[in-house]
Amino acid sequence: MGMRLQAWWISLREWLVTGWPLVLIAGIGFWAAFQFVEPAPPRHLVITTGREDGAYYTFAKRYQEIFARNGIELEIRASSGSLENMRRLQAGEAEIAFIQGGDYVGESEGLASLGSVFYEPVWVFVRGRHLPDRLTELEGWRIGIGQEGSGVRALASRLLEANEVSMAQRRVISLGGLEAAAALQQGRLDALFVIAAPEAPIVQVLLRSPGIQVMSFAQAEAYRRHFPYLFRLTLPEGGVDLVRNYPPRDTQLLATTANLVVRDDLHPALVALMLNAAREVHGGGGFFQAAGEFPAYKDSSFPLAAGAARFYQSGPPFLQRYLPFWLAVLVDRFMVLALPLFALLLPLLRLAPTLYAWRIRSRICRCYGELKFLENDIKRHYADPAAQAGCSADFRRRLDEIETVADGLSIPLAFTDLLYTLREHINLVRKALDRHERERLAPHSGSDP
Repeated sequence: MGMRLQAWWISLREWLVTGWPLVLIAGIGFWAAFQFVEPAPPRHLVITTGREDGAYYTFAKRYQEIFARNGIELEIRASSGSLENMRRLQAGEAEIAFIQGGDYVGESEGLASLGSVFYEPVWVFVRGRHLPDRLTELEGWRIGIGQEGSGVRALASRLLEANEVSMAQRRVISLGGLEAAAALQQGRLDALFVIAAPEAPIVQVLLRSPGIQVMSFAQAEAYRRHFPYLFRLTLPEGGVDLVRNYPPRDTQLLATTANLVVRDDLHPALVALMLNAAREVHGGGGFFQAAGEFPAYKDSSFPLAAGAARFYQSGPPFLQRYLPFWLAVLVDRFMVLALPLFALLLPLLRLAPTLYAWRIRSRICRCYGELKFLENDIKRHYADPAAQAGCSADFRRRLDEIETVADGLSIPLAFTDLLYTLREHINLVRKALDRHERERLAPHSGSDP
């Protein structure tokens, strides 16, 4: 039992001595691969929307349910509109935001788009019998353009300025939401800009309010050329009410898009999760959109996030299609580590037995090298007739030293045949030395009287 244990320990020690460089190389590869592993996604996110009675907030509630199913808490924060949402993103107070389409050149640093999720028609509701079809006709009217910081105010201001409509404070009023709708109904406003989906409460209220009409943009195509982020939509005759045939004729509307904008350092797994949620919520058909039209990258005011570009090209990440979100993230992180690690380990494991055998054989080979030098010295010495006698003692001493080294080698059982073969060859050299000595002494013994 003691001999077996000793032999096992010798083999283990040799494997450890042989394997530590391989372990070191694998460790370096593991460390290098770890530098490319994304940290685990956070479990808490903030999305900033708009007013609590608006469509952005309503859709965010649906996102919240989808995120909760995947173990992520999505906190919803209401705001005054797109400009405040952008400030929150840039200040790190939120990770995701609804941003109304528009011209944000120079303001998008550190932000990226996940794409547009629905159209937002630009409704211009007017009070009275006269229905204008150009914004220039609103000169001198009391116009509601939304609250400070809202996207509707920013876009309405651009459109009015493009039409050289005076922005005098007494004529342009900062009102928005249902409060502005009430002001239009009561005659405190003559016109009101609203940017919202057809399902929004304010739009539904005003479409059915007596004495309130929707302006048709006669120059809708021209606006598209001047403002690339605007789209042209048609509200068909009878689209609101078939019985009353309202509107009584096709109405040309301008539309922007509602965009999901994120900080550009948002975790890629959360980008895919957000787009999956957007596809689930907005992927169906609607009054102004075809089924499957959204989400899509329609507004280039913000650069498209890298993860979103991959999503639009090839769909959700492979693992997220078939695994729960948390498990897909775990497997994905493991694969980033495992693939380069296995790429190193497999060749190293194949090399290890060869390296192990080489280390053992190299010890035997060193003895063979000394033995070969000694054998050559013996041959040269006895081949020279003038060689001095008495060298055999030195040769035997060197041979004994080689044999002592061989006897002291710790060789695993699998390689003991090499050790026994070495000993046989040492004995062969010893026999050759004895033969040379006998041949040298033979002539001298034959000449004695």
